[in-house]
Amino acid sequence: MNTAKRAVIVAAGEGKRMRPVTLTTPKSLVRVNGTRMIDTVIQGLMANGIHEIYIVVGYLKEQFEVLEREYPGAVTLIENPWYDTCNNISSLYAAREHLEDAIITDADLIIRDPRVLAPEFERSGYNAVWTDAPTDEWLLTVEDGVVASCSRTGGAHGWQLFSVSRWSAEDGRRLKRHLEIEFEGRRSRNIYWDDVALFCYPQEYRLGVFPMKAGDIVEVDSLAELAALDPSYRTYLDEVK
Repeated sequence: MNTAKRAVIVAAGEGKRMRPVTLTTPKSLVRVNGTRMIDTVIQGLMANGIHEIYIVVGYLKEQFEVLEREYPGAVTLIENPWYDTCNNISSLYAAREHLEDAIITDADLIIRDPRVLAPEFERSGYNAVWTDAPTDEWLLTVEDGVVASCSRTGGAHGWQLFSVSRWSAEDGRRLKRHLEIEFEGRRSRNIYWDDVALFCYPQEYRLGVFPMKAGDIVEVDSLAELAALDPSYRTYLDEVK
């Protein structure tokens, strides 16, 4: 059994699909019904005994400095200088020294059940929800407990991937090496960091899934989804029409 000892939270993006809200506030610092999204992630990690938390920042990076003051000794900021020209592979590359025994998660999530951030895990891999219904989200096919394939275009009857994952010490070192090969050697700039293990080097990992229930984690991807969760943002929908 493996145990996550640290966490990397990816929070460097511009959140363009939530404009105009994100013109002045980073997406993960947006408040949903009074609570910043990133606080649900940080507090969920800390509730599970994880107090070494690295947050990768870029867009409006100075606004994240408050987190180091509010969570003293737990939160450390890492700057991604490529956030505005590269996809999120650049964020994980910036944090590549901290991937062993780690949980990696996006910052723009609402964690409704902290148990989905439990540190114990058998295999490296992703939180996922089983779905029989069609979805256009990334969908994992699992055979004998191991991820056999991933569809970027979705499908049905599979494990819908969520942007929370766990990495053993060995797989964390492997992921670091593969990130360096892709970002430094092959100059891969426009891929997701998840592509590295799932599509670039799938034969070198034996990933599993961490099962969840629908609604344990809420991913907020757009202004419409934000307004559906918090009606105070509905006025912004009228502005962008």
